[in-house]
Amino acid sequence: MSDLRAPVIKRTGYFKSFDGTRIYYEVRCPSDDPNNTAKPLVFAYGIGCLINHWQYQIKAFSGSYKTIVFDYRGHHKSDLPVDRESMTIDGLARDLNLLMDHLELERASFWGHSFGAQVLIRAYDLAPQYFDNLVFINGFASDPITGMFGNGVASQLFRYFKTGFDYAPETLTYLWEKGTANPFSVQLAALLGGFNIHLTSLKDIEIYLRGVSALDMAAFLRLFQDMMDYDGRPVYERIEVPTLIISGAKDSITPQKYQEDMNKKIKGSEFQLVPYGSHCTQLDMPDFVNLRVERFLESSGYSPNKSSCSPIL
Repeated sequence: MSDLRAPVIKRTGYFKSFDGTRIYYEVRCPSDDPNNTAKPLVFAYGIGCLINHWQYQIKAFSGSYKTIVFDYRGHHKSDLPVDRESMTIDGLARDLNLLMDHLELERASFWGHSFGAQVLIRAYDLAPQYFDNLVFINGFASDPITGMFGNGVASQLFRYFKTGFDYAPETLTYLWEKGTANPFSVQLAALLGGFNIHLTSLKDIEIYLRGVSALDMAAFLRLFQDMMDYDGRPVYERIEVPTLIISGAKDSITPQKYQEDMNKKIKGSEFQLVPYGSHCTQLDMPDFVNLRVERFLESSGYSPNKSSCSPIL
């Protein structure tokens, strides 16, 4: 695994996407690469999540790879699009592919957590030439809400909330912000299988909930609806790059069956079950996940170069 003490250069920036929306990104890479040859890793987080969800992977891999994280449109440091109708998986996938163009990258290793898998699947379908390999962590390609927890309660609650928001957006926004900021929400998020509270830092869960509460509710609901409507499973058979699929045994949000279906239908893919992993396996057991991904990258011929990204000013 990469030396955490290795000097790392970081830069941040924005680029304008297809509709003029500014997308925020961060690039980290080793400071001892005069030829700027470090291989890129691009990370896509879950819906409503934050760059913080990849913190342990960024720390572990930035010493020998070029790690790239970005905020989805309508999330955190990226702008809300003028047209809220572009808050779709297709819009996010186009942003991702344009980020590759902006950074002048020909190919990369792409990692998607949860909803990030849908984003990557759509991005791959639009422009497979950018993809060297894929890593899906607790990912899914189709509606994860219907049947969540073994029943239809989650999808019904979403419909009620969305209808209520249409009638009283200010009231529902206020209640959402107060609810997610409540200390009880940390325990509830863990209880529902979103985090393993015995392994994940409470601070990380609190950061996540604060991030969710800060999102524009109308834009979030638009994207959430698209997440439920999109079905990327037909793309599975078209994926022709090495793929690693990681599943958490304690994940009640997107249980193992989603990842097993991926593994069955993506030709030559590898599958790894993490015994105590929740829906955020990369936060629960980062060392295990990092080592497993490192082994996958090496076996796929994506090992770091010996002289690995020149300082970027």
